[in-house]
Amino acid sequence: MTKLAPLPEAGATSVIFFGTPEVAVRHLESLVSFGCNVVLVVTRPDVRRGRGSEESPSPVKIAAQKLNIEVTHSLDDVLSVAKLDVKTIGVVVAYGEVLPSAVLEKVPMINVHFSLLPRWRGAAPVERAILAGDAKTGVCIMRVGEKLDEGEVYARREILIDDLDTTDSLREKLNDLSVDLVRDAVLNGCGTGVAQAGEVLYAKKIRSSDLQIDWNTSATQILRQVRVGGAFSFVSGKRLKILQAKIVGLDSTGKRPGQICVVTKTECVIATADSGLSLIELQPEGKAVMQVEGWLNGARLNADSVFGS
Repeated sequence: MTKLAPLPEAGATSVIFFGTPEVAVRHLESLVSFGCNVVLVVTRPDVRRGRGSEESPSPVKIAAQKLNIEVTHSLDDVLSVAKLDVKTIGVVVAYGEVLPSAVLEKVPMINVHFSLLPRWRGAAPVERAILAGDAKTGVCIMRVGEKLDEGEVYARREILIDDLDTTDSLREKLNDLSVDLVRDAVLNGCGTGVAQAGEVLYAKKIRSSDLQIDWNTSATQILRQVRVGGAFSFVSGKRLKILQAKIVGLDSTGKRPGQICVVTKTECVIATADSGLSLIELQPEGKAVMQVEGWLNGARLNADSVFGS
């Protein structure tokens, strides 16, 4: 078992920041704005983010360069920098890689995790909370250890999940909750950690199969897939992403799930197992995002058209 480096008791004098996507940028900027000495930023390597061949840096790398902070993709640099200050702390926000034992033994690490641990350990806690219909979620500031998201928790905040929350909106709310908690842990110390207790669930990465709509399920469950982002179905043999929708109460007697219940120039309602789902914003295969009116104008649907085929 790895012997973890001890956390600074009364706050850290230097910070090594680990992060990659846009959601982590605010944490980096907050630490700097409050005078925390961020000596190094570690982020994932540049990747191709569009159709072109050029590689582009991560949002965290861009932010760090604007702040004139040294950036690296190599964990070897972490160990070199950590030797310079015994009161260094590592702050991890959506870094995207597992940190090896050799680093954890030398640099004490805390991590921002967007769930109420031990529920939804793993890669996709926000998405899984929405798909499961959880009434609440939260954020935990936890110790980074060898095992996935099993470290003791130093701070925890809860919020309710709104019926209209999407992955993006909920993640933003959780980010708002966590910024002050991280900054306080760095400046004043983490305090006494609490071991995780309760039912353990793992938030596996979202796969295409998680987002393909089964019209034999409830309208509520299908709308959860839409709120996560990337939900899709097939109609007339073509893939259709459903980006926004709403539940409508209707009598779907005589209509099988996936069948169109209502179709006009401005409305398209699909039968589910228990109700109907009215489409609002869509993205047809190979085309741009459009409102349902624009899609209906060229979709050539009728009351016998069936989604899911």
